[in-house]
Amino acid sequence: MLDFFKKMFDKKPPVKERPPYYSIVCPHCFSKFEPEEVVFRASHVKENDDDFMLQEDRKLTDWRRKFNLSQVDMEAIIEPHTIPDENKTYIQNVLVAITDRYGEETRRRLCPSCHNELPISSGKVPSNIISIVGASQVGKSVYMTSLIHTLQNTTASNFNAACMPLSAEISRKFRQNYHEPIFERGSMLQSTNPNEQQEPFIFQFVFKDESEAPLTLVFFDVAGEGMVERDYLDIYAAHIKNSSGILFLVDPLQIRSIRDKARLYIGEEEGEFANRYDEPREVVISLFENFIAHQHNSKTEIPTAIVLTKSDMLVHLMEEDSEYIRPNSNVFRNVVHKGFLNKTEFDNINGEIGRFIENVDRPFKDAIDVYFKNTAFFAVSALGANPVNKQLTGVINPIRVDEPFIWLLYQLDYVARRDAT
Repeated sequence: MLDFFKKMFDKKPPVKERPPYYSIVCPHCFSKFEPEEVVFRASHVKENDDDFMLQEDRKLTDWRRKFNLSQVDMEAIIEPHTIPDENKTYIQNVLVAITDRYGEETRRRLCPSCHNELPISSGKVPSNIISIVGASQVGKSVYMTSLIHTLQNTTASNFNAACMPLSAEISRKFRQNYHEPIFERGSMLQSTNPNEQQEPFIFQFVFKDESEAPLTLVFFDVAGEGMVERDYLDIYAAHIKNSSGILFLVDPLQIRSIRDKARLYIGEEEGEFANRYDEPREVVISLFENFIAHQHNSKTEIPTAIVLTKSDMLVHLMEEDSEYIRPNSNVFRNVVHKGFLNKTEFDNINGEIGRFIENVDRPFKDAIDVYFKNTAFFAVSALGANPVNKQLTGVINPIRVDEPFIWLLYQLDYVARRDAT
């Protein structure tokens, strides 16, 4: 009888009836559209045909300009409505290829808004996108690097999946600019320069069970100061609005009461120290102005993981009777979730960090409660220890970095939640 109830508790939610196709959310510009609205990139060039010669792609150029990316002439854009129905190819009710007037087939589907190429699975499965947001100095780039490293080397195996970059170019840039400096050379990343070329880093968490839709993780490595600047948040508005889940990063040093204590250990002057950080509530207010205010009842239902970064720094706040962090805190203990979200471990960390943030920054906690309907609280250390002079010493041991991601998997019905036995 016990085994019967255990199996019932462990069962995933019933499979929802599959629609004929799914709306597409572009992982580059985050516009939302139907599969029939895609356009195609020609697979060849005809120098004697104005329609099929190399040419400027205005929409792609405008998108790339936002990220200081250069642009070269591209193959022609083909609108599907100009193609006879017999020259269109459908898979699972989704238009995936067309044959042009020269008899050349192309499968290069593009977003109609920005003309970036879409993932092969777009339209066939739900476009579930996870976004990472946070103010300047919270460690978004380091956390992203550690998260992808952990997903590729541990989490994917634990959930019968693979974590793959969307393109070979993304793979190369991530390896050279992020993974190698931290995990091979032990060096900290430089602060993001808003004048450098950059574009979203897009990875897919692909399950080996083909009936499961891939989960897309999108990260903008752009200057974090923009998270409280309206122009920058205009780019983020569609990104967040059409996300299926949000990782909201908060640095303990953004919180004044912690900053005042930590300054004694770090040794910086108060003015210099404080000016580097935006208050977490300011980021929430910016998100409200640019996105949440336009939602039903001025709240967002998107599952949002509130992630306290650099948790290893909290060791300075440990006291047996502390209102902050105690020596036996779950914060300093790594946990591996395998096959399901461990309910006991999740409840412990969610409760502890929720109470902690309420104690140290009540206005921020109240703002979260007011504007977000579905949240959970986490603490992570991307490196496992504080760097010294921007250098990492010893072995890098990330702590609980994938836990917020796994909670989002649970929220999106990819995995079950139960107590470990």
